[in-house]
Amino acid sequence: MARDNKKFVIQEHSKGSEIHWDFMLESGDVLQTYRIDKAPQQIGDSPANAEKIFDHPLKFLSYEGPVNKGLGSVRIVESGSYEILHKDNSKIELDLNGKILKGKFALTHNEDDNFIPKGWQFGKSNI
Repeated sequence: MARDNKKFVIQEHSKGSEIHWDFMLESGDVLQTYRIDKAPQQIGDSPANAEKIFDHPLKFLSYEGPVNKGLGSVRIVESGSYEILHKDNSKIELDLNGKILKGKFALTHNEDDNFIPKGWQFGKSNI
């Protein structure tokens, strides 16, 4: 599969003392967005829990500043390009070429696993 140079970004999203990260994948005219609970540099050690949230506008590929009517702010902590290697209802395998995240990663849906919280996990892939 040829690399089509789709972009991804991870933004640190702070609101008061709460911090999470938004992992955004360019998909057509939107960014498919997953809320993750770890910074990019922590994901190599163990997967992050992820939650699929609403799609964001493409402007968030480069936007940093206030969000939520000034109640929070975002800043870019990782960016690069990606290729989808495989996609089905339970797994999206990606080849990431970022500043921090390089190589094969996967978003895996965990609907029925009693040991992993319901939702998604984002981490290194073994493909």
